[in-house]
Amino acid sequence: MIKDRLAASADFFSIGLLASTLFAPFRQISAGNVVGPIGDQIRAFFDRLISRTIGAFVRTSVIIFGLVVMSLQAIFGLIVLVSWLIIPLLPIIGLIMTVIGWTPQWVI
Repeated sequence: MIKDRLAASADFFSIGLLASTLFAPFRQISAGNVVGPIGDQIRAFFDRLISRTIGAFVRTSVIIFGLVVMSLQAIFGLIVLVSWLIIPLLPIIGLIMTVIGWTPQWVI
């Protein structure tokens, strides 16, 4: 169950796809290859550079957010799993504590 949720989150955030296209131009906005004066070529180069930088920043942010969400899901899932195993033992533990005479001392 935990594995299914983590797989669904990885698919939702497309972590594998974002990692494989980390330095691709953002939303495929790019100047492409420009043939012409050196000024136009330099401008196209910086347009591509800025587009790739923005793309890397956005993709990295989404990857980090997705990993944080997946980590929180894993931690919460483990807490639920451990609780699920311990809860049936609580009446037995309470009975044993009652028999040995242990009671909590509430300090006001």
